[in-house]
Amino acid sequence: MLQVTGVSLQYGSKKLFEDVNLKFTKGNCYGIIGANGAGKSTFLKVLSGEIEPQKGFVSLDKNERMSVLQQNQNMYDNETVLRTVMLGYKRLIEVMDEKDALYAKPDFTEEDGVKAAELESEFAEMNGYDAEYQASQLLNALEIDESLHYALMNELDAKQKVRVLLAQALFGDPDVLLLDEPTNNLDIKTVRWLENYLMDFENTIIIVSHNRHFLNKVCTNICDVDFGKINMYVGNYDFWYQTSQLLARQQKEQNKKAEQRAKELQEFIARFAANASKSRQATSRKKELEKLTINDFKPSLRKYPYIDFKFEKEIGNDILIVEDLCKEGYFKNLSFTVQRNEKIGIVADKSTTLTMLYDILTGKEQPDSGTVKWGKTISVSYFPQNNNEYFNGCDLNLVEWLSQYSSDHYEEYLRGWLGRMLFSGEEALKKAHVLSGGEKVRCMLAKMMLEGSNFLIFDEPTNHLDLESITALNNGLSNYKGCMLLTSHDQELMNTVANRIIEIKDTKVYDRQVTYDEYIDETT
Repeated sequence: MLQVTGVSLQYGSKKLFEDVNLKFTKGNCYGIIGANGAGKSTFLKVLSGEIEPQKGFVSLDKNERMSVLQQNQNMYDNETVLRTVMLGYKRLIEVMDEKDALYAKPDFTEEDGVKAAELESEFAEMNGYDAEYQASQLLNALEIDESLHYALMNELDAKQKVRVLLAQALFGDPDVLLLDEPTNNLDIKTVRWLENYLMDFENTIIIVSHNRHFLNKVCTNICDVDFGKINMYVGNYDFWYQTSQLLARQQKEQNKKAEQRAKELQEFIARFAANASKSRQATSRKKELEKLTINDFKPSLRKYPYIDFKFEKEIGNDILIVEDLCKEGYFKNLSFTVQRNEKIGIVADKSTTLTMLYDILTGKEQPDSGTVKWGKTISVSYFPQNNNEYFNGCDLNLVEWLSQYSSDHYEEYLRGWLGRMLFSGEEALKKAHVLSGGEKVRCMLAKMMLEGSNFLIFDEPTNHLDLESITALNNGLSNYKGCMLLTSHDQELMNTVANRIIEIKDTKVYDRQVTYDEYIDETT
């Protein structure tokens, strides 16, 4: 069991968490969630011992082993891939190296023989004789080809290194497993394998992830980092989110009723306190007022943008017809028709294929052959994967930037749209060219909402967004009544929004009225 007792951590005036007391037990998977900067990854580092808290301590039961997903991809560049995986179990490697060194001695003594026997016994207890096979099995499952198992890590690309480090964390059946964003750079097939692996894992797992589908699949508990506290809840992410929204509404309603009652009591006391005939009633109400508790309800530190796409122009019968579309190096003879109420998830092996398709549909690129026909009633808004052209070198502030896409240039009107996307006060006067990746995405979403189009195209809209913004975007797209083409690596978004899936693969096209999960089940 991993136990956190009275842990507090503060950097300067910023308090990350205070007096945290938690127990992480065998057989459970804990998802750590919180606003950006709340301290999720820092808390994992406290659990692993990489960071010492100012107060309190973290304790792990004797003889239990903790494994951590390493974030430094170049840490093992001079090691072979197979040995890198096995380095996840440090004591096993130490025993193996010490044992090999003894056997390599030219003057092997009787004392060395006794020591070697002890090491052999310990090695066997750790299943050391199966270690290379187990490491190879993990690498194979994570799609690291056997031809690379004895290559040096510096010969692998970044995506391959991530998979090797994940295999390292999983290796040797650790008692406690700490994973920070384990699904990054994994394809959907590998993510599914990892989900199944962790659901069958019998020890303790603690995860930080922005992947809501993943958290929903594997988590038995959620640890919420907010207001310097870490509170644990039973259930997965969706259960926590729905419960937290319900509790927040109930708390606000209770406060509203209490405030209204307090106002009524104060008015009665002020009116009748000097009236002898009403003095008893006034005194009674004073006592009620003293007992009346109005909770100091704090809105969460996490902020959800308000995303709601509306359109005024009704959609006609003709929406979009694509016939025999060809672009060398991308796709060939691609045809599909979009009908009313369709939100189509489009997938391909290469993201460049989808970006090229969207650029052709919006007129930014021309096909080699084939036709694209839009209905006369259709207005299109496009969210490109690369939005640099909208911001690089732009010296406008955000009010001025958004004004370019609005027929109403009144500042307060534009500030209202920016406020929805968490740019309030001085934030709305930031220069467009200094924005972070997530801020640029929120500006693009404000632009698209302002345009009011009845057909939306999204090419990886969740890139750079935090969990709260992804949740808000998911809700906005689910509620949208127009048509849509959507590509995203966020499985929850694809599964809950898309009602038809088109896969572009070589000259073949998969096109069915299914959810994204159903598509994955059929094709993997």
